[in-house]
Amino acid sequence: MCTTRLFASPLHCTCSHSNLTRAVAPFGLREEDVHDVLNAFMCTGFTRDSNQYFTKPSPVRVGDYIEFLAETDLLVAASTCPQGDVSVACGTGKAPQCYPLGVQIFQPTAEVLQGWQPSEPVHYNGGHGMNQQQQQQQQ
Repeated sequence: MCTTRLFASPLHCTCSHSNLTRAVAPFGLREEDVHDVLNAFMCTGFTRDSNQYFTKPSPVRVGDYIEFLAETDLLVAASTCPQGDVSVACGTGKAPQCYPLGVQIFQPTAEVLQGWQPSEPVHYNGGHGMNQQQQQQQQ
């Protein structure tokens, strides 16, 4: 996995998670506050036959984008993978292919939001699908 190889070198001790952790630190947040990264434009996975982690060059092209609608105020941090578009394997000493990442924030117009309803709050009890008796047995 790229993180393992990056951490193996004293000169390279960053990964996407590290980038996000550093980005939110000025806001009083710690590593525990950073959720898993969303690899929106990366092609990664595990092979079926050997269960090995793999990466392939990103299929993304200039102009590709994702739209999100925030239903509440957010603190958002973005990171590009230190391995670039993963077309170069970690540990080879070759420079990764990196490309700019653009972020635009828009305020939707009233017309766009016409008929939109906010999501209902989730009343999650922290039980992970277990009933009260099962939860008590886990304690």
